[in-house]
Amino acid sequence: MRLPAVAMVICAVFLGTAVPGSAQPPAPVPVPESPPGTPAAMFVDDPAIVNVYPTRPQSWSRVADDRLVRLHFTVGTPDCYGVTAAVQEYPDVVVVDLRTGTLPQAVDRACIAIALFAGLDVPLQEPLGSRRVLSLT
Repeated sequence: MRLPAVAMVICAVFLGTAVPGSAQPPAPVPVPESPPGTPAAMFVDDPAIVNVYPTRPQSWSRVADDRLVRLHFTVGTPDCYGVTAAVQEYPDVVVVDLRTGTLPQAVDRACIAIALFAGLDVPLQEPLGSRRVLSLT
């Protein structure tokens, strides 16, 4: 008699701790626009970076080419660190996913601990126009 009751309690415990399978990703957040300008260090998109982590742009600015948007962020020196970005474009918004990480050739190298105000020009399929820029991170 006790065995079925114990089995039911165990099943209830396991079912109660189950994690839902369809957790929603966080909603993109607005990135403020800043006046045009050139950051201290301009980076080139490098998808080969390692130890990658999401980085929220501090701001963005327009450049002469309306099919580019310049993201502004803080990162280490370009001798050791790199960035990559993915873009999703919609009629009213541009959603960017900025990632920073270590350059493959710098993995076993000592790097100075300094933060630089940096920029990355991200290409767009369509002109930016009046669309808002949002960040996934």
